[in-house]
Parts: sequence; structure tokens; C-alpha cells
Amino acid sequence: MMKLALATAIAALSLDEDLVPLHQACLAAGIDAQVMAWDDPTVSWARFDAVLLRSTWDYMDRLPEFLAWCDRVQSVSRLWNPPEVVRWNTDKRYLGDLAQRGLPVIESHFLAPGEDPASLPDLEEFVVKPTVGAGSRDAQRYQRSEREAALAHARRLLDSGRHVLVQPYLHAVDEHGETALLFFEGQYSHAIRKAPLLRRGEGPTRALFKEEHIQAREPSDAEHALAASVLASLPFDTLAYARVDLLPSPTGPQLLELELTEPSVFLPYGEGAAARFAQVLAARLGDL
Repeated sequence: MMKLALATAIAALSLDEDLVPLHQACLAAGIDAQVMAWDDPTVSWARFDAVLLRSTWDYMDRLPEFLAWCDRVQSVSRLWNPPEVVRWNTDKRYLGDLAQRGLPVIESHFLAPGEDPASLPDLEEFVVKPTVGAGSRDAQRYQRSEREAALAHARRLLDSGRHVLVQPYLHAVDEHGETALLFFEGQYSHAIRKAPLLRRGEGPTRALFKEEHIQAREPSDAEHALAASVLASLPFDTLAYARVDLLPSPTGPQLLELELTEPSVFLPYGEGAAARFAQVLAARLGDL
């Protein structure tokens, strides 16, 4: 049997709802799958034929260490998705790259350490967050009347050496929620609806991720088309998995995030999704 590591983090081991169904589906597909923490120094990654990134959700606090670990794994095994994808995708400045390719990305304004947050456009309602982050950590929603608090938030992030992303808040999400489309080996698998995460007046979460309210969803034709266009625009080979997060707007769906590193793939919300993912992994292992 081919050996596959499902990489999590020590802090996330009990939080990943995908791990159990994926592990079971991998065993059923003839894969010797084992759950391992990326930050466990006792693990010998060379004994696995491949390592699948799953819930390495604490990497944003030590990104250089995580990227170095990805390179080490790739040198002795196969990392899915590979290090060049991870390096590009773990910083939300990739949204600027996708916007330059003509994709409908939510209007995004970036600040680097040393820049003045006061240069940001005057928006009616907007979100401030770090470009390296996940699970809505350090993200907060503001109104125009709260601009000074928002600028202070941005300055705190910048002063700690982090880059900042500011986006307008799209109010249609309050009614329709966020849609996430899941792809395995480039093929659509299933989708979910995520209820709005950032409530007005609520501070940033200090947990690994903000509590989410999820349900299955059938995407619209426009959402399917946009997700396919986003994936087709990438300069990478076909990816083991991808999650395309979209928000509704008056002009149609817009890209919020493209998750290629450690996204929840919401296996319990897609009938047969765990088996589909395991079959993709079995085929990949068989091609090694």
C-alpha cells in the first residue's frame, strides 16, 4: 500500500472535521493514510510516498518556518499542493495577480509595512485584515464612522511587520452568504454556503478560526463559470484540491479568496465527496 500523510497541526488535530471521513475513505481506497502534525519534529516525512496538506492552520504565525518545512518535505517526498503553490497562495496579495488577469476579484487595497494607512480610499463599509491569515483571524468589519479605529487596526498590523488588505464590505453576503466551490484534481465536487462571518461591531477572533455556520449549496451557473475561469487562469499544473470562495454582488459573483493550501473542504456536506477525494489521491499515488 502507498503511504500518505494527512498533514495537520498539533493545535488543530481535534478541530478538522474533514480528517476522519478522509482518512476512512483513503483506507477504503487502498491507501495507507496516517494523520501527522507538520510541527511534530519526530515525524520522518521521507517514509511517506506523499504528504497532503490539510489543517496546518497555525502556519500564519510562523510562515517562514512553514514554508521551509514544505521545501524539506518536497525534497524527500511529494507535497500536495506543492511548495510553489503554497508560497504564492499563503499571501493574499495573490488577489492582485488574479485581478490583473481580468478576473472579477473584490476590490482590494494593499499596504506594506512603512506605508501610511491614511492613504486608503474612503469606503462606506469595509474589512481590514492581514494578507497572511486564515479563518478570519485579525479581520474586522468597519463603517466609515469608524475609520480612525480601522486605521489604528491597520497600523498595529503594519507595525508588527505584516502586510494589510482592505476590501469593501459587500452587503449582499448578509442575505445570501458566501459560496465555496470545491474541486479535486480540477473537477468540481460540491459546494457549501457559509453564513456571514464578520458582524458589525465585533472584534477579531483570537481562536485558530472563527466559528462557521455551513450548509450544502448548489452554485449558480455564473458561480460555476467564474470558479472554472479562476482555476483555468493559474500557472500551475492541475492541483490535488482547490476551493474557490465567492461573494455575491450587484454585478455578479466576485472572488473573495482562492484556497489552495490548507482549506477545509467540507467533506460532510458533499455526498460522496470523501470517496471522490480519496480516488483522486489513489490515482496520484499510482502515478508516482
